Amino acid sequence: MSVCGLWASSMVVTIYYMMKQSLPACPLERGPGIVLNCDTVLGSSYSQVFGIPLELFAVAYFALNLLLVYLIVFGSDRLFRISLNVLFGWRFLGIVIVPYLIFVELFLIKAICVYCTIMHIAIIADFGIISYLLFYKRAIT
Repeated sequence: MSVCGLWASSMVVTIYYMMKQSLPACPLERGPGIVLNCDTVLGSSYSQVFGIPLELFAVAYFALNLLLVYLIVFGSDRLFRISLNVLFGWRFLGIVIVPYLIFVELFLIKAICVYCTIMHIAIIADFGIISYLLFYKRAIT
């Protein structure tokens, strides 16, 4: 799931921020109610923190996820335990932020970005996977 999240966040950074183009497969709907419109979401004041696009943070988030998974798979037993616990904490940070981001899209901006939704799903799925490995799997063994 981190690969999907990294892909989506990299697409936004590359196409929207660097190339200054609209994202493919993201409609530019306008109208009353909640619409699908990546440009509206990414162009809002909520899309940056201290002038840095949230998607740059997302790229770093997913890249660190993948690095930690690499260390879990190929590291020593000690590195495995440390990396697994760090990964849980890191993914917990992500799962705490997602409800706020969804709230902002639905109720403040009233627009949904397809790429942001992919990132949200990746974060939620990643958290579910790591929670399973840490708690359920550990209880069985």
